[in-house]
Amino acid sequence: MKQVTLTIEQNKELAANAYEMVLRGDVSAVTRPGQFVDIRLPGRYLRRPISVCDCEPGRLTLIYKVLGEGTAEMTRMEPGTELDVLTGLGNGFDLSKAGDDPVLIGGGIGIPPLYWLAKELIKSGKTPSVVLGFNTADEMFYADEFRALGCEVTVATVDGSYGIKGYVTNAVNKRFSQYFACGPGPMLKAVHALPLPGQLSLEERMGCGFGACMGCSIKTKDGYKRVCKDGPVFDREELPW
Repeated sequence: MKQVTLTIEQNKELAANAYEMVLRGDVSAVTRPGQFVDIRLPGRYLRRPISVCDCEPGRLTLIYKVLGEGTAEMTRMEPGTELDVLTGLGNGFDLSKAGDDPVLIGGGIGIPPLYWLAKELIKSGKTPSVVLGFNTADEMFYADEFRALGCEVTVATVDGSYGIKGYVTNAVNKRFSQYFACGPGPMLKAVHALPLPGQLSLEERMGCGFGACMGCSIKTKDGYKRVCKDGPVFDREELPW
């Protein structure tokens, strides 16, 4: 973990209630897809944990959803604004387990960390399939960005307004070597039931973000673990669902 000051380069709306923020500064502590950062907002007691969408030397891309007053405030932040950020939090995905035919499964605001993961898998010689889930077409984002990487992308929408009607599990119709999943709890539990090995990045309400407060503890097959410190990524076998 490293506490740094990052400067907003860009902050724009991507889709309904979804925004992309690009930050510049020292991001050297961010080393693996699946990690997250924790942003201090002026006048707010708790920081806001946000998954890393992409990371390059000196540049960090985040995608966040407007869920309350804090994230609504973030949408109004202008380029040049400086932010106090804890970086390099969480364990991230283990790419060594990907196998020859991995699939990335994301739902809503759980999709962003899969983009950097896709880039890193491609660097290692593997081009993953990608399954993205949204409630409606107007919430959709980053499908074209994944396609630009060379990934085969399937989109599912609950209302059928784009792609397959239904859920991400309706779109996983072949045997993959490993899945990497991130999204809301009900989606992850459905993905967990697939007869495939995999890794799941959990979304959990956090207090400190680095393991001190124990507020994000969950029960695993090996006892209680902290999502912020021991996760957010867990192997399928660790979760007693």
